[in-house]
Amino acid sequence: MNWDQIEGRWKQMRGHVKREWGRLTDDDLDEIEGQQEKLVGLVQEAYGVKREEADRQVRNWFDRL
Repeated sequence: MNWDQIEGRWKQMRGHVKREWGRLTDDDLDEIEGQQEKLVGLVQEAYGVKREEADRQVRNWFDRL
């Protein structure tokens, strides 16, 4: 799977994202629209981690899909 596929299937992927990062709200998920950089930014903001850590978390999640 690649990020284009995630963007195309975002409604189905929302549940996976919500299970991984429960602090993200439905409004956050609407804003992300499947875009990797937006997801990284909101993970960073919601969890108070550095950009590099948020990026690592998103990449690890993506690799497990």
